[in-house]
Amino acid sequence: MAPASNGKFTSDVNKPSTTSAVPAPLAAGRARARENYDIVRPLTPGVYVPTLCFFDPNTEDIDTESITNHTVRLAQTGVAGIATQGSNGEAVHLTHGERRLVTSTTRFALDRSGFSHIPVIVGCGAQSVRETVELCCEAAKAGGDYALVLSPSYYATLFGPGSETVERYFTEVADASPIPIIIYNYPGAVNGLDLTCDVILSLAQHPNIVGVKLTCGNTGKLNRIASAVRKDTQSNDSENLEFLVLAGSADFTIQSLIAGGHGILAGLANIAPKACIKTFELYREGKIEEAQKIQEVVSRGDWVAIKGGVIGVKAGLQSWLGYGGFARSPLPKPTSEESKVWKESFRELVALEKSLM
Repeated sequence: MAPASNGKFTSDVNKPSTTSAVPAPLAAGRARARENYDIVRPLTPGVYVPTLCFFDPNTEDIDTESITNHTVRLAQTGVAGIATQGSNGEAVHLTHGERRLVTSTTRFALDRSGFSHIPVIVGCGAQSVRETVELCCEAAKAGGDYALVLSPSYYATLFGPGSETVERYFTEVADASPIPIIIYNYPGAVNGLDLTCDVILSLAQHPNIVGVKLTCGNTGKLNRIASAVRKDTQSNDSENLEFLVLAGSADFTIQSLIAGGHGILAGLANIAPKACIKTFELYREGKIEEAQKIQEVVSRGDWVAIKGGVIGVKAGLQSWLGYGGFARSPLPKPTSEESKVWKESFRELVALEKSLM
């Protein structure tokens, strides 16, 4: 197993909770958090990639060599951060031990290749507070800097009134986690449970909750959150963020930036990181028309990725870059004809990506 890096955060996981109620205002909570955590890899605006997990095609064992090579390839393009154990990373197909292996391999690959500044975000959501905290602790030991946490949903019909149960879940996880939490709002993965901006902003007051990924695609919600956070912190420094607001897919990068978001955490960047980064950079430079032209190609490519999910993204990587392989069973393997369709569907996007190399 690749060694984990040291010194991300120093915190006693077993200490009594000091958060009986959410502190306010946001800036005051963050100041308190800095006294308890040594953040060496801050979150900055940009393109974050929920990386894929690769398997041996015969045994389905974790392929650490492909994980390493893919991680370095992404880092070399200038991504702001890498996320393991997301939907694209097939976290639901991995054991706890395999999750730790993927994260430690990713961290080691970054450190060894000169990208020790790039943060690693680790998917840590589970159905109980207890297991989620356990995953957060394991992620920290494996070299993760932040935990990306989905809402619990299996027993949603038994939850308390409103969002009481979900808010308590995130608060208790954040109280106990040794690394900061990023809320993952993805209704499609949690039986339609969609956190409102009110709930997210309430949770944002917690000193150990530092961002949100909005895969709900609601730019109005994104705008309300980004605006409230900006007013709360009274900071105009876009490079040193108190609370990171990310769009969950690449097809609305510009829209999310217009709404005040700080970037994207999008699976399409596994195939076309430079195209995603270029869209982001052109908009920030005020070159709106140029950004829009690239966004149109990115959006068409992202629709292909959305329809195919991890199967389609891996097929695209395999067709155009010679690696990717297959998703873990029971997900199906594409037929040769299906693989040809995936390859052709990504052709325009890959041509754009190659033009930016």
